[in-house]
Amino acid sequence: MSASPFLMDILNGLNPEQRQAVTLPHQSALILAGAGSGKTRVLTTRIAWLISTGTASPHGILAVTFTNKAAKEMVTRLSAMLPINTRGMWIGTFHGLCNRMLRAHHREANLPQTFQILDSGDQLSAIKRLMKAMNVDDEKYPPREIQNFISGSKEQGLRANEVEAYDPYTRRKVEVFAEYDAQCQREGVVDFSELLLRCYDLLSRNAELREHYQERFKHILVDEFQDTNPLQYRWLKLLAGKHNALFAVGDDDQSIYAFRGAHVGNMQELLRDFQVENVIKLEQNYRSHGNILEAANALIQNNRSRLGKNLWTSESGGEKLRVYEAANDVDEAAFIVDEIKQLKREGVNLREIALLYRSNAQSRVLEHALVSASMAYRVYGGLRFFERQEIKHALAYLRLMQNSDDDNALLRIINFPTRGIGARSIEQLQEDAKRNNSTLFEAAARSGGKVLAFVALIESLRNETRELPLPEIVDHVLSHCGMSQNYQNESGAKKREAQERLENLNELVNAAMLFVHENEDDSLTAFLAHASLEAGEHQAGDQEDALHLMTVHSAKGLEFHTVFITGLEEGLFPHQNSQREDGGRDEERRLMYVALTRARRRLYLTLAQSRMLHGQVSYGMASSFLRELPENLLHWLTPRFSTSTPVFISPTYRDAQLSSDKGGQGKAGVPWRIGQRVFHQKFGEGTITGVEGVGADARVQVNFKHAGSKWLALEYAKLTEVQ
Repeated sequence: MSASPFLMDILNGLNPEQRQAVTLPHQSALILAGAGSGKTRVLTTRIAWLISTGTASPHGILAVTFTNKAAKEMVTRLSAMLPINTRGMWIGTFHGLCNRMLRAHHREANLPQTFQILDSGDQLSAIKRLMKAMNVDDEKYPPREIQNFISGSKEQGLRANEVEAYDPYTRRKVEVFAEYDAQCQREGVVDFSELLLRCYDLLSRNAELREHYQERFKHILVDEFQDTNPLQYRWLKLLAGKHNALFAVGDDDQSIYAFRGAHVGNMQELLRDFQVENVIKLEQNYRSHGNILEAANALIQNNRSRLGKNLWTSESGGEKLRVYEAANDVDEAAFIVDEIKQLKREGVNLREIALLYRSNAQSRVLEHALVSASMAYRVYGGLRFFERQEIKHALAYLRLMQNSDDDNALLRIINFPTRGIGARSIEQLQEDAKRNNSTLFEAAARSGGKVLAFVALIESLRNETRELPLPEIVDHVLSHCGMSQNYQNESGAKKREAQERLENLNELVNAAMLFVHENEDDSLTAFLAHASLEAGEHQAGDQEDALHLMTVHSAKGLEFHTVFITGLEEGLFPHQNSQREDGGRDEERRLMYVALTRARRRLYLTLAQSRMLHGQVSYGMASSFLRELPENLLHWLTPRFSTSTPVFISPTYRDAQLSSDKGGQGKAGVPWRIGQRVFHQKFGEGTITGVEGVGADARVQVNFKHAGSKWLALEYAKLTEVQ
């Protein structure tokens, strides 16, 4: 029997592999969908095909996505394809669908009909309240660490009584976990992790309910299957049972969320658990030119344990990948701005251009260059540098040191990091200030206990930094206010986020360094004004033509005419943390693969021979990923990089070294020599052991008595000779 015109219309325009996936009989399948291969179209067309052929009713389909945006897009597409109302269909995120199921069966789930959902902030507040009632030391057991412990355990499918605790410290955390669950039950609330675990528990123990949903949802479709965690896969297996069809669409080469608990191994388990005979590979790419795809294929082939596929396109090869090796990060940003200006002249809209970086902290130099060039941009999936929480906290410390009348700054940091100053203490402070017509800082100085200790901290920071240059003021405050230590102590699921916040704080020191370099007035007051002005710069609206800045993680699922992948240096991309994690290098390579495949027509790869890290010049090597790209696909805009770490020794300093070796004083005009004793305001006395660089890149290595060996940029270090 020939297919109806309506069905033929649904299949029109699909390539052979897409059509094969859409028209599969009732069986489980894995659709290995490469970047830009039309996976969303396949998923929605599969649903339309099942309904149009009468294989399934709209109420017999369950479709799971990872974002509300993806779910809405799927419903919109289906509404356009089918002459039926799709509103009643079960299409949504894991959390959304579990919420729907728990609402329908709240009694069986032992929940009130009006149960509320705690977001991350509400959950943390509830944990703090509980720990206070239990007399748990919040310094020994930071509330955020407890939150991560609870959420991480639930995402592994574990209740408090199922967590193995081999030591007293973990046993205490388990006790808090158990009491937290009891408190949530009493109050009729659930957190996000609980939604999925409660729903899984409900289906596990209630055979009648489980069989009802297994009978109803004969077809279960999952988008971005490579991003599922162990509990999500177990939930899907429960719903599928032995006879339902699980249609999973994903790409193991784009599995980049291990830090969120995603388990790429679920794809291999799916093949085994469901005896999947059909692994259909969608390899035709409809996004990028051939050279971009060939480069991405060559890179990802270095990964182990892949299911394997090779992207191709009917498009031409297109342009080669353009590679630019800058002298430093500021030069890298300037080059990018110049290229964007040329792209605009060629008629490319700013909204069609993306600047990708591995670490959020990298955005600061790029943002500064864009603001200076009056170029509109928006940070996708994140905040501008000076709007980030940790930067606002750090600036608040600096503001309060500079001006103790700044009540807003005081309120922001008086209990951050947590120092036991609660809401009631702050209310009393505000009442005292109002009664005496004084500032909050003056009221705090009249207080006692922990509030007075905070005043002493601010006074000591002010006194200790009075004679220091701006970058060292910032560095000293970050080291002594407790913020850096607070983030260093994070563990569990929040450790990665804390690491990013630390990187941003380090970048604030670099921002101060650049400010000194560019401005005659290098005072703290001028720098704080500069930070406020950059934070207040016009943020491009949704309708305005503007560049996109984002981390590579945020770029997944997006595409652009032109993409700049920045900071391609070893330790930055691939990130240094990948060396310490099992499978970390493979995950970084998948991340690079995602970055490459965001570009449709033009792709830039940029790196810097040196960049500022924590106020000091750091010299790096080119990313190993660059060496994994075929040379014939690269167009170097600068000379090909050398295989060794770039080090720049000026003739002047080389002469100085030779002179010092001979016991001389060095040539006239040379400021420092090896063996010379010097004094630094922060690190104290030390001996110079190395010198290199010229001009703004000049630096010395000093072995300090108490602080150890450090490289210091001569332009900012302000060393004095010890006679």
